[in-house]
Amino acid sequence: MATPPAIDDSADLIDLSIVVPAYRSEKTLPALVAAIDAAIGGRYSLELILVNDRSPDGSWKVASELARTHSWVRALNLRKNVGQHMAIFAGLRECRGRVIVTMDDDLQHAPSDIPTLVEALDDDNDVCYGTFLGRKHAAWKILGSRFNDRVATWLLEKPKGLYLSPFKAMKRGVRNEVVQFRGPAIYLDGLILSATARITTRTVGHHAREDGTSGYSLKKSISLWLKMATSFSVAPLRMASLTGMAISAAGFVFAAIIVIHKLLDPGVAVGWSSLIVAILIMGGVQLLALGVIGEYVGRILLNFTTPTQYAIAERVDSTVDTAP
Repeated sequence: MATPPAIDDSADLIDLSIVVPAYRSEKTLPALVAAIDAAIGGRYSLELILVNDRSPDGSWKVASELARTHSWVRALNLRKNVGQHMAIFAGLRECRGRVIVTMDDDLQHAPSDIPTLVEALDDDNDVCYGTFLGRKHAAWKILGSRFNDRVATWLLEKPKGLYLSPFKAMKRGVRNEVVQFRGPAIYLDGLILSATARITTRTVGHHAREDGTSGYSLKKSISLWLKMATSFSVAPLRMASLTGMAISAAGFVFAAIIVIHKLLDPGVAVGWSSLIVAILIMGGVQLLALGVIGEYVGRILLNFTTPTQYAIAERVDSTVDTAP
């Protein structure tokens, strides 16, 4: 059986780290740990890092108990909710694996597919994304994902056909580049794409949720999209500038037509409708441009005023139980 590629000769590293953000998952975490144990147990030296993203249910209680009773499970409890990507980021900073896998907590990602992703990493590939066969998501999420995919291809120069799945494996070298990020608004896939172009995919299954509903609302999805759009590209600024120039050019053409029409037929009165249309068009373009600029200014402000990306309240594993 293939093993994860050797990346670092440091003595304290292990073969594989699995990072899982936990939110409203008290009922699924025991099954997830059991499934990972069944799929991976004995194949690699392993650690599972459960990052409780200030879940309002009993996820932390369950995660901490699993960490105390399983030598390969570690649990982190964040002081506030920071979102899926930042919770995974916190886990990445803590992990010790030569290869790191990230996956969801709801068993829609099958632990039995982890070796498939890990074994795809070789001399030519630093990252392997899982491409889902038959996604079990709501229709609006699938449509939103397709839109996001097209925008990411444009903004981030993402390879066509690459689905930016939360179920992925990466070499430690990529992880080392990613965790250097210090900004408050994080989009992990953008960091990965900026760190390496050696990316591959493998087809994996996608399963129905074991319990509950997704914690990703439409509002959170839009917020994540804005982080992607404004944190890793200036393309929206350029688009706003080009749109403004195009509308201005069209306005000059429209004004010239009205003037010529008036000169040819002095009896024609220029009505309020043309004036209002012009005001609405120009006002809309200006607001669009101001909104885009405001997003960038806001990101800059947060970079200077946000003291921490996240804060860990407790760490628990079989030998350590701390509450800093």
